[in-house]
Amino acid sequence: MLISIDFNSDEAFYVQLRNQIIMGIATSEIRDGESLPSVRELADSVGINMHTVNKAYATLRQEGYLKLDRRRGAVVSVDVNRQRAVDELRASLREAVARAVCRNVPAQEIRSILNEVVEEFHD
Repeated sequence: MLISIDFNSDEAFYVQLRNQIIMGIATSEIRDGESLPSVRELADSVGINMHTVNKAYATLRQEGYLKLDRRRGAVVSVDVNRQRAVDELRASLREAVARAVCRNVPAQEIRSILNEVVEEFHD
């Protein structure tokens, strides 16, 4: 798993880390049941504070992507609560579409972009 933090981004480091781990799971680069690096290892390899990695892991646990095991550390364990996933998707899409509409992106272009993104994950 290759994680890179954009130190010039306005996005918080823990959010960048969280998003990259979710992307890794979605693309099967990281598999269910796989252990992630320890907090210390990941912090050292990426060049960020251990508390930042801890926050990312805690957020991923709360969102149903990880389980924290005393012996194995952070383990990918995706919660397959479909309704929760659909509700979260709907909320995220509403926000993204609202931003696009505010910037005058036409509905057809929004649909086209959504289809492109879906195709990235479903070959």
